[in-house]
Amino acid sequence: MSEHLAGETPLTEKLGVEIDPDLLERALTHRSYAYEHGGIPHNERLEFLGDSVLGLAVTVMLFTTHPDLDEGELAKRRASVVSTVALAEVARGIGLGAHLRLGRGEEHTGGRDKDSILADTMEAVFGATFLSTGPDAATDLVLRLTKPLLADPERYGAAMDPKTSLQELAARLGKTPPLYVVESSGPDHDRVFTATVTVGDLSCIGQGSSKKTAEMAAALTAWRELGARA
Repeated sequence: MSEHLAGETPLTEKLGVEIDPDLLERALTHRSYAYEHGGIPHNERLEFLGDSVLGLAVTVMLFTTHPDLDEGELAKRRASVVSTVALAEVARGIGLGAHLRLGRGEEHTGGRDKDSILADTMEAVFGATFLSTGPDAATDLVLRLTKPLLADPERYGAAMDPKTSLQELAARLGKTPPLYVVESSGPDHDRVFTATVTVGDLSCIGQGSSKKTAEMAAALTAWRELGARA
């Protein structure tokens, strides 16, 4: 199995955990690649498992380490970590996109950096880790990778509602309100939306499987960059 592109660090080194090679390969296999290669197994079942692994690990951690927070605040913090935008950020942090197995269409339309594909694959990796090494190692991986997100309290509101957060930040800085332009490409059953948001002289791009998710991805990127400038 080739789990990385030329010159890339093996993914298992970035993850810091050993995963069964066949399971890891499946976790990295998008359905577009599977379809083009005779219907081989892809990562959607592992994604289903990994979603539960992720949710439980984050929920238990928040519950046990924040006894002072009520249910609403716990739910808000959990949602900010398990969202598509947040998981895509985690995936980019370990360079997951370079290790994906994609079909030609996804390869040509920037699939290695699509929030939806990165987030789904990240969940599949969590599922593969659970099956390979058990719940403790899977939980440790989840918490290790999501720790930077949980360490940034301001990010909670932005991840939950990035468009509102960006609008509020732009107003505080005396910028013009964010302007969104959305384009779509691909067949109807697998359409990809690309949103560009402009705030003053700053323009950021986000992608997703819907107009809403693409705008949210663009808004979160712009919120981070505008905040860094400020």
